[in-house]
Amino acid sequence: MKIGKVPESVLKRSVLRQIHTKRKEILLGAGVGEDCAAVKLAEDEIFVVSTDPVTGATTDIGNLAIHITINDLASAGAEPVGVMLTILLPEGAAEDDLKKIMGQMEVVCREANVQIMGGHTEVTRAVNQPLVNVCGIGKAKEGKLVSTAGAKPGDDILVSKWIGLEGTSIIAKEKEEELSCRFPLSLIKTAQGFDQYLSVLPESVKAVKLGVNAMHDVTEGGIFGALWELAESSGVGLEIDLKKIPVKQETIEVCEFFGINPYELVSSGCMLMTSSDGNMLVRELEKDGIHAVVIGKAVDGNERVLLNEEERRFLEPPKTDELYKVV
Repeated sequence: MKIGKVPESVLKRSVLRQIHTKRKEILLGAGVGEDCAAVKLAEDEIFVVSTDPVTGATTDIGNLAIHITINDLASAGAEPVGVMLTILLPEGAAEDDLKKIMGQMEVVCREANVQIMGGHTEVTRAVNQPLVNVCGIGKAKEGKLVSTAGAKPGDDILVSKWIGLEGTSIIAKEKEEELSCRFPLSLIKTAQGFDQYLSVLPESVKAVKLGVNAMHDVTEGGIFGALWELAESSGVGLEIDLKKIPVKQETIEVCEFFGINPYELVSSGCMLMTSSDGNMLVRELEKDGIHAVVIGKAVDGNERVLLNEEERRFLEPPKTDELYKVV
């Protein structure tokens, strides 16, 4: 395709025709020449808005882009309603590339009942690989909003599923040939399939119903970065048992192969939560088939401590994500 806005025929054929999920709240949605979208909410509801780009993946960019933004909304206790997209493609990109990205997005939107409300698609020399930015619109009942800043001293700190899921899946897809020199295809395929766990919407809905003080989805910077941000935002200290942080064996193998730290690897699919009764929340999540575990406590003061048997060390501020060392 040529540089500039994609032609109207391409927009209709490979973008608008891929959008099937509709929501009654959306009064004005995606269409030719539409620069805005409009959403109607009930009197006791509030808007929740989030935006995120995907820059570290190419093969599964549409899938990841929607999941990441929906997870941001879910971590605030909001129900995702719609998304606005910006898709920038490099010069020479094929229409099939755009159609594939839109198809991936619509699959995730359909599963989450989220409508693609509109956006912008363009071919530009400013990028050398596809770049997608998603702005998500959600709604929450007044008084039910959850933030990263809600942790209190004495809270249990827990995580859902496992760390490193997103990063492991991306690396296994992008570096399959290199990994196949050491690992069996079955391990690589299992690691690639970790993208099935990327949504944290189910655990967020359950946690909000049962009572949760803070939630933070674990993205760039991994679990160490998310723990630091939670503590910094809430003004609390941490005592975290390193051995209780759940991690899949495939993640350990992939990270050891590339010499990277799984605790600092992008981890969409893992939700960090604090609760006055973390064990109760773990039991209730497990009833819904969602693995979760208490990994420590929030404490008074500013010390953010990682415990590993007799070893005691301090958590550091977030670093550049380990993913960028590989892809």
